[in-house]
Amino acid sequence: MSLENLRNQSFPSKTILDWKAKAEESLKGKSVESLQSATYENIFLKPLYSREDEKAPSEYPGESDFRRGTNPLGYIKNDWKVAQRIPYSTMEELKAKLTSAVGKGQTAISFDVSKTLFESDNDISSLSLDLVEKFPFAIDSKGMQSALLAKLSGANREKISGYIGSDPISLFSEEGILSEKSLKLWFENICAAEAIFPNLRTILINASTYQYNGANAVQELAIAVATGVFYLQKFIESGMDLGKILSKMIFKFSIGSNFFMEIAKLRAARIIWSKIAEAYGAGNDNRGMEISAETSIFTKTIHDPYVNLLRAGNEAFAAVIGGIQYLHVGAFDEITGCNSFSERIARNTQLILKEETHLKNIIDPAGGSWYIEALTGELAENAWEFFQEIERYGGILEALKTGWLQNEIATVRNKRMQDSFTRKQSIVGTNVYANLDETVPALQREKEEAILVTQSITDLINGEEPQFQQLKKLSSGVKIEPITIKRLAEPYEKLRKRAKEIEERSSSTPILGIICLGELKQYKARFDFIRGFVSAGGIQAVGSEPIFANEQAVNFIANQKTQHFCLCGQNEQYETIGHKLVKTLKTKFPEKVFYLAGLPKEDHQAQWKQEGIEEFIHVKSNCHETLSAILSEMEVKADAKA
Repeated sequence: MSLENLRNQSFPSKTILDWKAKAEESLKGKSVESLQSATYENIFLKPLYSREDEKAPSEYPGESDFRRGTNPLGYIKNDWKVAQRIPYSTMEELKAKLTSAVGKGQTAISFDVSKTLFESDNDISSLSLDLVEKFPFAIDSKGMQSALLAKLSGANREKISGYIGSDPISLFSEEGILSEKSLKLWFENICAAEAIFPNLRTILINASTYQYNGANAVQELAIAVATGVFYLQKFIESGMDLGKILSKMIFKFSIGSNFFMEIAKLRAARIIWSKIAEAYGAGNDNRGMEISAETSIFTKTIHDPYVNLLRAGNEAFAAVIGGIQYLHVGAFDEITGCNSFSERIARNTQLILKEETHLKNIIDPAGGSWYIEALTGELAENAWEFFQEIERYGGILEALKTGWLQNEIATVRNKRMQDSFTRKQSIVGTNVYANLDETVPALQREKEEAILVTQSITDLINGEEPQFQQLKKLSSGVKIEPITIKRLAEPYEKLRKRAKEIEERSSSTPILGIICLGELKQYKARFDFIRGFVSAGGIQAVGSEPIFANEQAVNFIANQKTQHFCLCGQNEQYETIGHKLVKTLKTKFPEKVFYLAGLPKEDHQAQWKQEGIEEFIHVKSNCHETLSAILSEMEVKADAKA
């Protein structure tokens, strides 16, 4: 073929039906629809998205519904702020670490607010007046907002920017009590702060609280919007200008592990909020949503903590592509207590996204993706429906008072947990590929309880000392079901802790003996499966030599210091030698507990149970439930020896 003919060659055009026919040919009779998967948001994902799924989004960023971002030039002109929360124990340490971080890429002043800040008479601006006036703040001040703002008296307040926000509804949901008195005082303080700090955002809508409890993206969005509407309505009723209210608001989201869903979540958030603001009469300049994001604690693990680097990197990447203004990346060891190395790695994760992947040079990296656009539209529609449900309950406060919202979140969280229990949801290093040889550091001390300042910001700025009280003691409030921080890996981490305690009490590692039937190729697949299965609970699998006779199995069991054993082999072996072997072993060792790797046919299961098999361990088994039962029996044995 000549070069000219080669240039003129073209591929015949194909339709979606052609692709479907070819795909079903490869699927050997299954339909393409069988490849669909459901998310925790009850959104069904198709195996292929094409131009037919295009929803006609806004043509340019900074226009229409703002799904593509609030600024026409994206990060090119308005780079996101590296807002790593700096841990500290003294004001001097905070000042030193903040100065160092700014020199290494930090572009926002961010730290957790604690009582330490108020133990000295030093003003926050004493950290460094240049830093305070040059870099924006990115602080969730919890219940200490007024006291923190009062600590900024030494700086030029007109130059203070960013956000020092608080979300009392989020605090109420965490504490389990709704206080009308403190909510009223908060509204008054925000109105007072508006005149004092004209360029500082102070109204925070914190959806992270609900994400940490297991909420899905639809619930997060709806709760955030419902909370935003509640605050918006209250400030309008107080007489504050609509544009001013919107300029004081900032939304905070935690970014989970579903990469494309999290991108779509941030885009959908901007769509919904722009419609809300438009309905209230806001102009185009005030309808954009300011977003602060952080990587999620819900997805992080104590065990094999370096895997958290991958999780946080994935989440940070999604946040940036989704279009955020502030970002905090959690250190890989944030659960057990971070150090200078892990803090540096977390900060550098953002710098790599900026400088090496060049995301700061792209206006809208997700724009044009049919999949993301379709997912964004469906997510926005579902979130709007859930928002309407909240409103039918009377708004966010009433939905919390009745417990309906907590139950809705719990339903999703339980589904996530169940998927992790059956290992449908993998947690690398925890419920799969667990490393029993690792040394796990002790958990850091519990974080301080949220506290609320009961004085007005005016009194504080005039020099009155803050009087701290626990939120529960503020006033007689309405008790509600609290929304507490959870992590997906916690149930397995508790199993590992129980296994460690058994080891300490009995001076021996919890063991499951594996009876390996036949040659290596016959038992290895199931042996590897069982070893991985039990290691998730801190139990070590100890395999026998290849077993070809009942006597070999008897000798192996007699020499093991454990009550629990599992047969591993092929189905054919189970039927030819397995039944007789189990009967023999149960007769000789009636106190031992025997398991079978794999799931026999339903009509054969009763026979195995009758012969002495306690349980079948297979890919659909509830890993957490099985390991918990085994450890309970081991605990009884360990206590008897003690």
